[in-house]
Parts: sequence; C-alpha cells; structure tokens
Amino acid sequence: MPESARLTSHLTRSTYALVLAGGRGSRLHELTDWRAKPAVPFGGKFRIIDFTLSNCVNSGIRRVGVATQYKAQSLIRHLQQAWSFLDGRFNEFIEILPAQQQIDDESWYRGTADAVFQNLDVIRRARPRYVLVLSGDHIYRQDYSRLLEDHVASGADLSIGCIEVPLAEASGFGVMAVNDSQRIVRFTEKPPKPDPMPGRPDTALASMGIYVFNADFLFEQLLRDADEPHSSHDFGKDIIPHAVTRYHCHAHRLADSAVGDDDQAPYWRDVGTLDAYWAANLDLVHVTPELNLYDTRWPIWTWQPQMPPAKFVFDDADRRGQAIDSMVAGGCIVSGSTVRRSLLFHGVRVHSHASVEDAVVLPNVEIGRNAVLRRCIIDRRCVIPPGLQVGVDPEADRQRFRMSPQGVALITPEMLGQAVHFIR
Repeated sequence: MPESARLTSHLTRSTYALVLAGGRGSRLHELTDWRAKPAVPFGGKFRIIDFTLSNCVNSGIRRVGVATQYKAQSLIRHLQQAWSFLDGRFNEFIEILPAQQQIDDESWYRGTADAVFQNLDVIRRARPRYVLVLSGDHIYRQDYSRLLEDHVASGADLSIGCIEVPLAEASGFGVMAVNDSQRIVRFTEKPPKPDPMPGRPDTALASMGIYVFNADFLFEQLLRDADEPHSSHDFGKDIIPHAVTRYHCHAHRLADSAVGDDDQAPYWRDVGTLDAYWAANLDLVHVTPELNLYDTRWPIWTWQPQMPPAKFVFDDADRRGQAIDSMVAGGCIVSGSTVRRSLLFHGVRVHSHASVEDAVVLPNVEIGRNAVLRRCIIDRRCVIPPGLQVGVDPEADRQRFRMSPQGVALITPEMLGQAVHFIR
C-alpha cells in the first residue's frame, strides 16, 4: 500500500463521526409533521441522511454516531434497516444516540454543541484522535478523508468545511473571512450584512456545518462552553466564534474534496424549503443532472423494500401508460396514464387517463383516474381522488393545500381528509 494511502487509512480509522440528525426542518411544513428532516425521502429511493452516511462509509470512516431528537421513530427505523451492515467485531458501527436528558432532568439537546457534549462519554469510549461533526440534512457527495488530510496538513485545531455562495444568500449561513493560508480570521453566524470574499464582491465563503476537531481540543471547548451560563451551546453561535479568535481554525473548501466530475461546480444543496426540495428532486430527471446518482464510484447506500420492477401498461390511442423524462422506482404501475418530468418513489399506482407533470410523488401513493397533477409534492400514502386537479387553478389549490412561494403544492393525507396510521 502506498504511504499516502496508509496515512489516509490511519486518519479515517482514528476518526469518530457524529451526525446531528435531530432537527425538525420546520420550513418543510407538513412534510416534517411526522418525521425529522433527515428522514424525509429524496431521489426516488433514499432518505436525506443517506448522503451524509454514505460519505462517511465511502470515505473509510466506519465509526459513526447519529444524534436524534425530533420525531425520530421513522429515522431510527430507517437507520436500523439500512445501516446495520457494519461489523462491530472490526470496531465498525453506526450507533443511534437519541436525546436522553443525560445531563439533568430538564434538558433535551439545547443546541448543536450541546448535542455533542451530551454524548461525550460515547465519543471518548471510541478514543478517536479526530472528531468529525456533520449535519444529516444536506444533499452532497464529499470525500471526508481528503478533508481530514487537509486538516492535519494545516496543523489546525479545528477545520470548517465551506462553500462559496452568492452574497445575497449568505445571511442564512455562518460567514468567514480567511487569509492567504486559509486560516479563518473572522467568523459571523448569519450576519445581516455578510462580508464578501476579497476581489469577489458578489460572493461569500459560508460554513457547511461540517467541522473537524482534534479530539482533545473539542473536549476542552465543549466543557468550557457547558459552564458558560449565557451560551446558547451552538457551534455557529458560540464554539466557532470563540475558537477563531484564540486558536488555529482552518477553512476547507468543498471544491477540494467534492466527489463528481472535475468540470462541474461542487454540488451541495440544503433542501430545507418546499421549493428547494422540489427543485433538487426534479433536477435528477434532467438529461444531465447536476447530481449524478449513476456514478458507481461513490454509491449512495440505503434500504428499499423488495418490489418488482416498475410496469407500464396499455398502449391504446387514448390510454397509454408512459413516463417521459422521469424516474420511476420499483413497484410502480403506470396504467394508461402519462407521467412527465416527475419522480415516483416505490409503490406508486397511477390509474388510467391521469396526468402527472413536474411532480415529486413519495412512496405508496395512489393516483385516481382522470386526475391532473402539476407542480406538486405528494406525501406518502396519499390517495388522490379520481378527477382531482392540482396545478390548474392556483386559487382553488390554496384553499386545500400548502402552497410554496414559487407555486408548488404540498399534498398530505390529512389535507385530503384521510386518516393514516403509520410511521412515515
């Protein structure tokens, strides 16, 4: 094995990754009424958290904790089904760390830093040299081993993964300023007037919420922060600003470790709004999507039910089962109906003479005869009544469904008056 490969293997084996997956994702509205944001389905067969966990496994990081909190049962079930293949006999695991009020009897996880602090005993037991703190609710492909190599080479106490974002959008991020050696000299969480990058007045350098800590340094900072009575116990608001002015903090750009075609900009999406979620899913049906799920060099791992292949039936002039510019998962039956520019998860049934366009249809949805569905997100196990029209009359849609700022309708069983008793 080449020396560089041995070094990378040593770094990844010396790392413990903690994935923060307890957030609700309130901007997704009813889509997260019964599930945490990391458990929201994405891409026809995955959950959002599968991307972060696949990055860990593909990078060689096989010791992972997942901190859960809000409406966690759907997420926990998925983790048990999809991510129980690592072998504990080789000190490989993905363990679930639910909020347990471990510190006192009043507090769940009070912030991102507190979620890590409350699991210090778990992290210490793994005896890592490095701790990788990740978010479980973004869509991207990144080789964390290259991030670790850059962290060690820089001699930093803390490294922060970052991306370049338009200045107009930067106020929603932690924004940093760096010197010529990529040392962070200033960090501001969600500033109202973000600082632009030098020489690029329309761009800012923003945190991805990805942190690599030297383990001893992390323990020291979490213990200090826990004793601060006025701290919000958050990495972006408290830990990072304190560290930047006192210690060596390094900026690592996603472009230096992103997985994908070299001639494309690094892909990273926060699918935290209905419009962003809808757009990121439908980008996958393009001829050349920005996120290539067919790249076998970096697979996205998941669990999916064992179902037969998708089926398209009837070929009459007025009743033809077809899907055009679409992705259709297993177990779907498109019966004498047309699906265009849409993404269908498993087990969807589309009955005769229905029309589905620009739609994201989650698992086990049944679409009735003559229904017309355009520009919509349909939640799991909805039964769309025959003849229902969505995306035809915007005013009527607003009376029945959740409408996004860009006019995408969210349809859930409850909005249709259907009682559904299941874990989503």
